[in-house]
Amino acid sequence: MRNATFGTNGPETGVIGLGCMGMTWAYDVHNRDDDNSVRVIRQALDLGVTLIDTADIYGPYSNEEVVGAALAGPYRERAFLATKVGLVPGAGGERVGRDGRPEHVRRAIDDSLRRLGTDHVDLYQLHRVDPEVPIEETWGALAEAVEAGKARRIGLSEVSVEEIERARAVHPVASVQSELSLWTRDALADVLPYTEEHGIAFLPFSPLGRGFLTGSISSFDELPADDFRRALPRFQQDALKANLELVGRVTAVAERVGATPAQVALAWVLAQGRHVFPIPGTRTPRYLVDNAGAAEVVLTAADLAELDALPAPTGGRY
Repeated sequence: MRNATFGTNGPETGVIGLGCMGMTWAYDVHNRDDDNSVRVIRQALDLGVTLIDTADIYGPYSNEEVVGAALAGPYRERAFLATKVGLVPGAGGERVGRDGRPEHVRRAIDDSLRRLGTDHVDLYQLHRVDPEVPIEETWGALAEAVEAGKARRIGLSEVSVEEIERARAVHPVASVQSELSLWTRDALADVLPYTEEHGIAFLPFSPLGRGFLTGSISSFDELPADDFRRALPRFQQDALKANLELVGRVTAVAERVGATPAQVALAWVLAQGRHVFPIPGTRTPRYLVDNAGAAEVVLTAADLAELDALPAPTGGRY
């Protein structure tokens, strides 16, 4: 795996990371296998996939424990460990709520470090901005974690340029995490160019379209009963059928360049900038190897133009 510098004056890390959410949350959770997940995370490190991304809400809370078990002992120093704060289990039937209060952030970092079995994280991210709390207050609390040595740097997730600027006025922003893939390109308009201009690392989550762009999903009925994608507009049967055209065109490029559809989808994301570090999620060893191999896939200008011209998907993100 080739490396790149993470943001301005950051460390070198593999250009493709590993998103760990699906190991304990959202995707087919009844088939959860923590021992397998530990092996996959350690295999990722062996492949040079050093950016390991989790969050306290995943599980909730159990994902950090699995990641912590995987990074115990000598594995911790090999990883660039990232976690998040700001989403909480919802009340009153709401699945997930937001909590950006400084007192919550101060408690949450200590709880995350305990679950992760470490004295610091390499990146502590605000998962979502709490509309009830000024971002300056929340960001100030994350900055305290840096000052206390509990986090090496801090980042944002799913934010606007205006919110990034407000945060930067308080403390440097090391990274921004947002959805980016061949079927979700919103960040290309302003957030991604802004991060490149200001030396901020950009972490695309769901770079494989929540698995759809791999070509492994052809019907709504193939999704497990407890899979959250069953509630997403793009995976409803009629939309899914229409969106298969996208996969077909990605597959055609993949066949031409001698790669898999997943590798082409990831290579397109990587081509959006040297500051881009996609974090595809998987708990399957062969998919991990496949994803890591995307760093070596070369797309020509013609390939990229063909992928750029793909139509918008049918259905919204959520």
